[in-house]
Amino acid sequence: MMDRHDFSQAGAVGPELLGRLFDRHAAVLELLGRQWCDCSEDVVQEALIELAGQACAPGDPVAWLYRVVRNKAISASRSTQRRRRHETEAAGQQPGWFEPSAGDAIDACVAAAALESLPVEQREVVVARIWGGLSFQQIGRLVGASDSAAHRRYEAALSALRKKLRSPCRKNP
Repeated sequence: MMDRHDFSQAGAVGPELLGRLFDRHAAVLELLGRQWCDCSEDVVQEALIELAGQACAPGDPVAWLYRVVRNKAISASRSTQRRRRHETEAAGQQPGWFEPSAGDAIDACVAAAALESLPVEQREVVVARIWGGLSFQQIGRLVGASDSAAHRRYEAALSALRKKLRSPCRKNP
């Protein structure tokens, strides 16, 4: 085990010091980080990079690394929790692609899944046309295609949706 006095003469943080610290402590540091977050390998790497950026080695680099890994892991965990909370809130605020009602001929979830299964080029044209109310000229500019190409993508998407849903769709809204 590396003691504090092993580093008292170390001075600047160099590759030799980083190598010794990594060899002797990386696995345990990852295990420590894993107690807090799912990205413990990244946290350990970030801590080692931060140590490499130090002008001179801390008095006790081992304790310093453990502290930095713990703090970074806690921060990563909090960041992940915030991101998930924001994503959940944002997903809850987005209206569904289809509003189910008693008279619907198709299930809204099935229709949404069918739309999601389309290639992105077709899906974006359908969304822009039906929900965005854009003209084919506007859609063409949006996707970097001509008006007629946007219309062909739209028609191809509707045809694919008809096949997937096995029910007739209304012609151009």
